[in-house]
Amino acid sequence: MNELPAFFVSHGAPTLVMEPSAARDFLAALGCALESSIGRPTAVLVFSAHWETRVATVGMAASPPTIHDFTGFPEELYQLRYPAPGAVEAARAAMELFAGAGIAAAAESRGLDHGAWVPLRLLFPDAEVPVAQISVQPELGPRHAYRVGEALRPLRERGVLILGSGSITHNLRELSARPLREARHVTEFVEWINEQVESGDTEALLDYRSRAPHAVRNHPTEEHLLPFFTILGIASRGGQLRRIHRSTTFGTLRMDAYEATGAAAFTLDAE
Repeated sequence: MNELPAFFVSHGAPTLVMEPSAARDFLAALGCALESSIGRPTAVLVFSAHWETRVATVGMAASPPTIHDFTGFPEELYQLRYPAPGAVEAARAAMELFAGAGIAAAAESRGLDHGAWVPLRLLFPDAEVPVAQISVQPELGPRHAYRVGEALRPLRERGVLILGSGSITHNLRELSARPLREARHVTEFVEWINEQVESGDTEALLDYRSRAPHAVRNHPTEEHLLPFFTILGIASRGGQLRRIHRSTTFGTLRMDAYEATGAAAFTLDAE
């Protein structure tokens, strides 16, 4: 079997699933393009920025419930469900790969938080593809997230689609409901990230916190960028990342998406 693609997406606010936006349109189009090009994956593994643990933890629920891990949003959002079956076999395979790579891991029966089910409702709206979620480890940083991606790369050859869901920028204190334009510090940071991606400078990316302009301002905490490094690790052997979407919401929240290139059979010219 050809390698399936792997993606990093910025999931934005939970209302992404309901409100019109360029990012919403992109994710819906990506799901359609995937199905028409390579068919459905056997399973999806999602790294969500909204599940933080000390060691890599794999969701093993056979029927993961929909977690509404947010407050203050329209009531209709809390009525939404994503009743996908659990990807138990893929989750077990991930645990085996972690063990083989010497990465400490645990298993837990847990549902899907909005970092997982919001993009998945747009990618696979009928909720028929089995899904398992894997946590991020902010205390261990980008290099650990990268190693996690390296370890799971073989799953792409087993029909598993790996999705990193976070945000390429994430400073909620600087959001603006009526921005006049994208903030300069956001543009400079995101374009630095993309320049390193295009040049294949993995070391610079892993050291972004000290090298990238406005790194701490764009990411006061790291959890929303860690899934990006996991997908970077997945692309590490014979490939790299390629930006396939860019847009902005609220002036400072960039919604960029990346595809892991290399042996994958699928590409989407969507930027």
